[in-house]
Amino acid sequence: MLRHCFLFCIFLFSLSLSAQTPKDSTRVAQDSTKSDVLLKQIGNGFFPTSFWNFDLRYLVKFNQYEGFRTGLGGVTNDGFSEKYRIDSYVVYGFKDHRFKYKIGGGARLNEDTKTWFNFSYTDDLLESGSSKFLTDSRFFSFFEPRLLNIDLFHKHITSAVSLEHQITPNLTTETQLAISNIRPTYSYNYVLDDKSYDDFETTTATVSLQWSPFNQYETKDDKLVETKNGFPKFSLQYTKSFREVLDADFNFSKLDFRTIHKITHKNKSYTTGVLTAGLAHGDTPLTHLYHAYPNNINKATILSRFSVAGINSFETMFFNEFFSDRFTTLVAKHYFKPFAISEKFNPQLVLISRFAIGNINNIGRHQNVSFGTLKHGYTETGLEINKLLLGFGLSLTYRYGGYHLPKFNDNIALKFTFNITL
Repeated sequence: MLRHCFLFCIFLFSLSLSAQTPKDSTRVAQDSTKSDVLLKQIGNGFFPTSFWNFDLRYLVKFNQYEGFRTGLGGVTNDGFSEKYRIDSYVVYGFKDHRFKYKIGGGARLNEDTKTWFNFSYTDDLLESGSSKFLTDSRFFSFFEPRLLNIDLFHKHITSAVSLEHQITPNLTTETQLAISNIRPTYSYNYVLDDKSYDDFETTTATVSLQWSPFNQYETKDDKLVETKNGFPKFSLQYTKSFREVLDADFNFSKLDFRTIHKITHKNKSYTTGVLTAGLAHGDTPLTHLYHAYPNNINKATILSRFSVAGINSFETMFFNEFFSDRFTTLVAKHYFKPFAISEKFNPQLVLISRFAIGNINNIGRHQNVSFGTLKHGYTETGLEINKLLLGFGLSLTYRYGGYHLPKFNDNIALKFTFNITL
């Protein structure tokens, strides 16, 4: 397998200054529109140029394994081609002293159904126990708090082809075939049939669907434009790993489900709920199991655990504390109407409740690691006061129920929040 970094491209772009002319009302309106478009692009995590949109996610990140991680990447835009695209990146970790990269692209097969054939070759890291839907729309945050404290990663070299297809505007699908070489960065062995694996190969087929039945659309300039982001939304994904197909080591399957709902109240407050469930069946290594998105550092005091709260993560659950091959989580939040203290100071109170339950079969197959199950049901509740200063706020969460800890202070998580909207 290829292990050396491939320097796939050097991005060059130039900026030209136009001659200054008196601005009329039309020119001012055009400049304002361009500024709004640019601001929206940056809010989505891209800095656009004439043919290439730089992806801001790759500029700077930090985690416990790589330390600082920095690089360049992005995707071509319509200035390059409306029928073809290149989607690639290269980054470097200053703690593990290693380049990671992706070489990818796609070709549009049908414009009306937004059908794209994609291919990629990736040499990078993934958080063990994490799970993602292929059809998830792009998520970008200027600051991703969970990344700071994650230390359980596995290396993967993956070759993949996929097909995106829009059955209707409200129903999108993506199908992927992938071959991966996986090597955990931590001490781990998976025991199966009297053989111990510290690295392994997988050959997987994945089908993912996203249904947004209450979204509304209109045709503008011969293009279908979303006019209402409706709720609830539903995601369903099935993954099958085939043993002995292209030298794959394990035979397992995974079924993932998620629904997101939002209820807007008359007084400008609103309530959100996210229900997630997953089921892994067969010979499933730790890398492909589920955690419940923990976000707490295993340190002695409340202040030493002080960090930044996530969005749907469990703030009192310690990293690597639980893994499951079947689990369900429910995260409910109620956002009160912002307090109109002044024109620029409008803090907002949020009440939060989270619940997780799960279990695992054949826990003895996972060697050199120790973790618990969620069979008794994990509960935490708390509140946030957001947007106190420059997008920052405070979060206080309490852990109770079946996994309440003996020391009272260990059940409390006090953290910053960070919310900013462009």
